Amino acid sequence: MHAAHTRFDIQAIQASWQVLDAMAHLHPIRDEVEYDRMLALMNSLLGTAGDDEDHPLSSLLDLVGDLVSRYEQEHHAIAPVEPKDALRFLMDARGLKQNDLSAIIPQSNLSAILAGKRKISATLAGKLGKFFGISPAVFVPT
Repeated sequence: MHAAHTRFDIQAIQASWQVLDAMAHLHPIRDEVEYDRMLALMNSLLGTAGDDEDHPLSSLLDLVGDLVSRYEQEHHAIAPVEPKDALRFLMDARGLKQNDLSAIIPQSNLSAILAGKRKISATLAGKLGKFFGISPAVFVPT
């Protein structure tokens, strides 16, 4: 059936929407108060539906998740970080020294990368991604 031939019972939709909207305030997020409310709704839905795609609330969870994600991308975006800074952060967070990465990269090359004198190659980005268990894209310059 084509969408053009679909008939909607607008009066039934309106009645149901008014009840749902009174409870959930489901609309694009415009400020932090609405963001906090929508985040709480999303977390409640996650607690109920989880990752069960057949749960009756899973499509509502998808919709709320999209609204939260859109707001976060516009208002809570994390600025891209230099690959060398991401590497240093990951090393510090895991208590690693330069020689702990010696199986992946010679210490002199690592020193040059951390000092900003050398770039991380695509091959090395792949190895670092695998070592840290993250996307190699973190180590590719933007």
